[in-house]
Amino acid sequence: MNILIFLSVRSYRKTPSTFYFLIISITNIIYILINLISRIVSTGFLIDLTRTSIIWCKARLSLIGVFGLISFTCSSLATIDQFFATSPNVQLRRWSNIKWTYRIILFTILLCILYAIPCFIYLDISPNTKTCLVTNNAYNFYLSLYSLSLISTFPVIIMSIFGYLTYRHINLRRILMRQSADRQITRMTLIQVILVITTITPYGIQITYNLITTGIYKDTDRIIKESFSLTIISLLTYVYFVGSCYTFLISSSRFRRAVKDHICFRRRRAQVAVLIYPIQERIVFRN
Repeated sequence: MNILIFLSVRSYRKTPSTFYFLIISITNIIYILINLISRIVSTGFLIDLTRTSIIWCKARLSLIGVFGLISFTCSSLATIDQFFATSPNVQLRRWSNIKWTYRIILFTILLCILYAIPCFIYLDISPNTKTCLVTNNAYNFYLSLYSLSLISTFPVIIMSIFGYLTYRHINLRRILMRQSADRQITRMTLIQVILVITTITPYGIQITYNLITTGIYKDTDRIIKESFSLTIISLLTYVYFVGSCYTFLISSSRFRRAVKDHICFRRRRAQVAVLIYPIQERIVFRN
């Protein structure tokens, strides 16, 4: 639904923050299709292609890393853009520019693809356990640092700081700030900040705990508890990838109206089709 709205409403396509939201929505859907569905198939139907196909083993985790990183980076960039867009300083407001947004997104995508190259190289199916894992210990440690920094710590810190500064700008400028539509985009961004912080912070804490306790002996009971905790926290991160539409519906009456218009338009088209079809049948019958 997010993609449909952001593509169909011209002002959304031409606004830097909402264009970031469009990219986030696209990457989130791809992330869910690749990650969550494959997990459901693996757990529910016991069909795990990562154990049998080396190509899927390499591609799945590499693509998850790419699209996850693009999504979190664009969330951070959308918050930074709103900081510029709401600033009382004219020079800073000029940094909120759709042309720059296109270039930044292109650069971000290329950078994330470069990140995935070593991931694709070092992933392999273990001959002993028949599981898909990283075969290089140094790169495996790097992945833990990557998850802690680029996926959790940096996005949370950046969005917290610039979200707070944006909120200060709103309080300073109040009604004089901008048009109502732009204020709603700002609210959408701030709600997105809250969504990221609440869903990703626990994951960062879990990764930090895992790094600290790497060299510590753990009995079976502790391993089971940690595995259960990681599963719950990992499921919580999915709320970020599927929750954007709901946060936008809550925070923006304009977005709700656009969704309602599209739903009503589809219903009207369906009703017209139902009415036209019998008429066409009668005409053919008479002829």
